[in-house]
Amino acid sequence: MINPKGLYKAQRAKSQMQKQLEQIYAAEEKRGIKVVVRGDKKIETIIIDSEEQKELKDLINKAMKAADKKVEKQLRSSVNVDELKDILSGF
Repeated sequence: MINPKGLYKAQRAKSQMQKQLEQIYAAEEKRGIKVVVRGDKKIETIIIDSEEQKELKDLINKAMKAADKKVEKQLRSSVNVDELKDILSGF
């Protein structure tokens, strides 16, 4: 059986880690193009020739989110539920 306290701890730890990742930034710039990405792999800004490209940023982030959902769905279908219960019961 899944330990509810353990599940809560795991969810809380995930939430805290997510907040930390959102505070990490990396930027690269080349030939008038600058990209800033957060630690959670979300694009913060894209600037081309001094103009922010919000629509392009939003489109890329949307595509990344769609890819994440497909990966998650694939992983869910391949995970053994009994093994997952055993893992979570240890928390």
